[in-house]
Amino acid sequence: MKNKKTVILIVIIGLAVILISQSTYIVNEKQQVVITQFGKPVGEAVTEAGLNFKTPFVQKANFFEKRFLEWDGDPNQIPTKDKKFIFVDTYARWQITDPLQFFKRLTNERGAHSRIDDILDGETRDFIANHDIEEAVRNSNRTPISSSNISELIGDSLMSIDVGREKIQNMILETANEQAQELGIEILDFRFKRINYVQEVREQVYERMKSERYRIADKFRSEGQGEASKINGEKERELKTIQSDAFRKAEEIKGKADAKAASIYASAYDKSSMSRDLYSFLKSMETYKNTFDTTTTVILSTDSELYKYLKDMK
Repeated sequence: MKNKKTVILIVIIGLAVILISQSTYIVNEKQQVVITQFGKPVGEAVTEAGLNFKTPFVQKANFFEKRFLEWDGDPNQIPTKDKKFIFVDTYARWQITDPLQFFKRLTNERGAHSRIDDILDGETRDFIANHDIEEAVRNSNRTPISSSNISELIGDSLMSIDVGREKIQNMILETANEQAQELGIEILDFRFKRINYVQEVREQVYERMKSERYRIADKFRSEGQGEASKINGEKERELKTIQSDAFRKAEEIKGKADAKAASIYASAYDKSSMSRDLYSFLKSMETYKNTFDTTTTVILSTDSELYKYLKDMK
């Protein structure tokens, strides 16, 4: 009897726990709830955090995210207005703003992603197809840094744009939200993640870019060679002028040096004649001293140099 009461008590407590769990639900700050009865929504959505009650076993709490959600699109091949096929990869951020409408139209996040795919991919394709490739990849017009003739060479790369990438993104976002509003969601942000040419076009674009850069390089090289020739001509002219002036000055210095040397030679010659006479006399005396002694007899003619010296000494 005692065991039977215990079992009954346990069953009652279990039923009470199940009943309480089925009749209450907790909503946190990150969630919002739609109550459904037999699959159909009942009442308004619960968006405030706290403890709430519902009819047990009949009603069900459907929880949805209150935070920002991400959407990452698949790269699509899209033709531009100027008939250039490009791959466009996009992403977006969205939020459930009306949980009740969201549940009625989309049921859950999987259904929302599928619907957002249709909306954003379709709008992206339409806007890209209505604009040139330059409009999709640039936000502003380009201005050459230098005032040289480079702008003439790359003029086709300086195509003027009227809309630009950012405006196209904003237009896609605005148009997509017009459709998303009735779904209980809002697309908060939309961006092009990557834009690239398809493989067939990419090689043609690279070749065109290379030929354009080669053309610019050839022009700069030609201008450089012309400037180099001009500098070399001026260098040769200045070099010849310097060499001519140097040669003239060298000849003047050489002439002055030759004149001074001639003067020095003439003066030295005048002095050397007297020195030669004295030298000859001394050498002769030395020779006579070494040759004659007290026993030597010398016979001199009147034309002899020694006779003249002896006569002068007498």
